[in-house]
Amino acid sequence: MTDLTRTRTMIAWRQHRYGGPDVVASERVEVPVPGADEVLLRVRATSLNAADHHVMRGTPLLLRLAFGIRRPRMAARGMDVAATVVAVGSGVTAWAVGDEVMGELPGGGGLAEYALAPASRLVARPAALEPAVAAALPLAGGTAWQALERAGVANGHRVLVLAASGGVGHFAVQLAAVRGAEVWATCGEPSLKMVTDLGAVRTFDYRETDAAALPPASFEAVIDIAGTAPLRVLKALLRPGGSLVMVSGAGNDVFGPVGRIIRGALIGIGGGRSIRPLAAVAKPEVTRGLAALAAAGRIRPVIEERFSLADAGKALARIDSGRTVGKIVVDVAPDPAE
Repeated sequence: MTDLTRTRTMIAWRQHRYGGPDVVASERVEVPVPGADEVLLRVRATSLNAADHHVMRGTPLLLRLAFGIRRPRMAARGMDVAATVVAVGSGVTAWAVGDEVMGELPGGGGLAEYALAPASRLVARPAALEPAVAAALPLAGGTAWQALERAGVANGHRVLVLAASGGVGHFAVQLAAVRGAEVWATCGEPSLKMVTDLGAVRTFDYRETDAAALPPASFEAVIDIAGTAPLRVLKALLRPGGSLVMVSGAGNDVFGPVGRIIRGALIGIGGGRSIRPLAAVAKPEVTRGLAALAAAGRIRPVIEERFSLADAGKALARIDSGRTVGKIVVDVAPDPAE
């Protein structure tokens, strides 16, 4: 096996209780062994998402039913990776040692030199994409892709993206433009030019322009990533037959956005305009599509900052701040020829 012939241990940033970035520390642990349907990856790069913040802190509490009651079942954060296959399980035929891949890890694991992944979760990394770029695509890009699909965004539609400068938002702007939609977007004033450069034809500083000030009945789709504007206000922005997709939502520390989702279901009844929550899931075919678009230069992740694995604690603190623009990437071992 490549790499494994030289080492049996690895560096991993792990947590053993819920909390902020201070509960995550660098440890030397054993390199895991792949199960029958798994592959062992030498991680080249991993990107962090809002999901890593929520799993790290265990908030809302409802999330712990899926990720672990007292501590995360997967101790290392980092759900998106670009990596090299260094070992395969007995039942894996789709991948071989040396393959360059990318994809989402269930629960995390990317903040480590090696990680396990279900073979079915991975797609080939195009040679045109460096590991940092590839690692920035799957979760945020996949969520944006699924939000636009759920809204039925098509050529000629007008789409409003709320919170357009974040990880999901900046992909939603680009992917909507690729579909031929006219994109309007809200973000902070420092990001207005960036969002325009990504394809938005109208941009608004959310501190200066409230959603209620936008023209009513003007959009086929509203992609609500901010989760703060009143749902009745957002519904009024839709044209007949239009859809509001709730990607995120404000909520309490116990149930998170569940209350907003229930309100959306009630408010969405009648009027010919729908309010739909999104529960995005890992879809390798979507990751493959994102990779193809990025390799062709049709979309690009905006990477706010890159960190080394040694500085992963700083990367976690940055994603924990909730104020990132685009993506945060940790370069673990970016040179495939290592």
